[in-house]
Amino acid sequence: MTEPVIQADGICKHYGRGETRVEVLRDLSFELCAGESLAIMGPSGCGKSTLLNLLNGLMQPDRGSLEVFGLPYQRLGDNGWARWRRHRIATLFQDGNLIPTLSVSRNIAFRAGLAGLKVEPLELLQTLGIGDVAQRYPDQLSGGQRQRAALACAFAMQPELILADEPTGSLDEASARLVMPLFFKAMHERGLTALIVTHNPVLAQCCDRVLHLSKGALSP
Repeated sequence: MTEPVIQADGICKHYGRGETRVEVLRDLSFELCAGESLAIMGPSGCGKSTLLNLLNGLMQPDRGSLEVFGLPYQRLGDNGWARWRRHRIATLFQDGNLIPTLSVSRNIAFRAGLAGLKVEPLELLQTLGIGDVAQRYPDQLSGGQRQRAALACAFAMQPELILADEPTGSLDEASARLVMPLFFKAMHERGLTALIVTHNPVLAQCCDRVLHLSKGALSP
């Protein structure tokens, strides 16, 4: 049986104290195995982004057990999580998170360099159907081009796990339908594991499994 990349058991997270305390996530339990794609669906404000921040080490749970790549989150510490974000875990934000002062090609090379790698940016961009934008800057791209450029940056670090935050949230329907097949095709070709938080049912149905997050709790 494939070992879980993520194993969460009874995860809880809250903000504030006393009367202002808000429980964002409560008793979340799930597994994500290597090579699998999992969609977490839910409306805005239901805790999806908080969950991603727990899984990439930017936050810590208040209660519960969380293991990533077989290690408890406490074992890593800040430096360990930082190394994993450079080498093993790529987070894909809906706004692309590209460096505005660098061309698309240099954005990709920079991201690979953080992981100690060298890649051919043009080859990655051609795979995603946007080889003609290599020398453009992020503000010269359409929403669909920017999202694919961000995906190329994620692939450049050769991660094992991709965490995607509303990857089609800033796209119109036509652009989303163009980007989604490219995302999943490239992911399967590389044998990547992916957790995607989204409110888009079409995107969610492309994943191997779908869970729903509502009022901080998960359900099938």
